[in-house]
Amino acid sequence: AGSRAGRQGGRQARKGHRGAGDYHHTTHNRMGVKNIRVTYTRRHCYRTNSNKIKAVKTPGGRLVGHYLEKRGSVPKCGDCKLALHGIKAVRPAELKRLRQRQKRVSRAYGGSRCASCVRDRIVRAFLIEEQKIVKRVVAQQGAAKKTKSKK
Repeated sequence: AGSRAGRQGGRQARKGHRGAGDYHHTTHNRMGVKNIRVTYTRRHCYRTNSNKIKAVKTPGGRLVGHYLEKRGSVPKCGDCKLALHGIKAVRPAELKRLRQRQKRVSRAYGGSRCASCVRDRIVRAFLIEEQKIVKRVVAQQGAAKKTKSKK
């Protein structure tokens, strides 16, 4: 009854027609040449930070867009804001799934402060304690002098 092309479903029947999901996306390859043959395959059609795609050539010769995930930020020291070593840089949802040993370093304040800041804290605490002891000794010596002078 109908033509053969009309009975076939999919893109072959309507070659020039773009469906609801086919949003054109302009990608740039490494040479900086524009490439408009890659289309978005998901519903989000704007070029935002969360909707980045990379043009990839398949073994069959087609050019398709691979969606890129956002990169995780490196954990930073709370005092000096330097990157912490030994902790993975992952997105927050992925961080939730990591083991405890991958989220921290086996040290006091591991995963929160860097080694040099921890060392500074320890030295500062030690010096403060030393200062308290010196004050106490000086106060005792002053009290001893007062008692001797009264006698």
